[in-house]
Amino acid sequence: MTRRRAARAGAAGLAALLVVAAVLAGGCRTAYYAAWEKLGSEKRDLLRSDVADMKEQQQETKEEFEDALEKLRALYGSSGSDLEKRYDALRAEYEDCEGEAADLRRRMEEVRTVARDLFEEWESEIESMENASFQRQSRAKLAATRKRFEGLDTAMRRSEESLDPVLRQLRDHVLFLKHNLNAQSLGQLEGEVGRIDKGVAELVERMQRSIGEADAFLTSLERAS
Repeated sequence: MTRRRAARAGAAGLAALLVVAAVLAGGCRTAYYAAWEKLGSEKRDLLRSDVADMKEQQQETKEEFEDALEKLRALYGSSGSDLEKRYDALRAEYEDCEGEAADLRRRMEEVRTVARDLFEEWESEIESMENASFQRQSRAKLAATRKRFEGLDTAMRRSEESLDPVLRQLRDHVLFLKHNLNAQSLGQLEGEVGRIDKGVAELVERMQRSIGEADAFLTSLERAS
């Protein structure tokens, strides 16, 4: 577990524990939302918080992959005990990348789930209104928020799609070096670094776009409040 992830894990407070207890008791999303509502947070608040957390997770994942690329570059030109040490650092960084990527996927899925539930609730509440003017205004806000979220979701999916190719390339390097940790093996792999470099660059670019979309969506939620 990275220091970043450990810090997040240690930051869970009483509210989160109460929500977990409610979910375990109720066993469904309804219990989850009901528990948060008792604590003063509705679906809109949860979505805002989840998007902010996902944005932070993307930033951390991006940095983790950049760190892994630096560890890989540092291997070349190494020898002896230094080579072994740098390989261990690369392997640890790869494992951290896997963990960050898994956390990011979970956070993205949670964002999608809460957004879907919020939009369904919003639509249902609009239908229950009797004032036609209020209905039109609420429906316009819902449509605008949905459209903004679609932009965020598209950006999230593109950055998500970039994770596996880079992870596979890093994994291949780590396993090959595990089996052949010597200068000759490094020479065979050196030409492959450019591919990972390109993959990480694309991943970073897509994540940066997704982070920008997250910022825009959070702004739109504030305006719709």
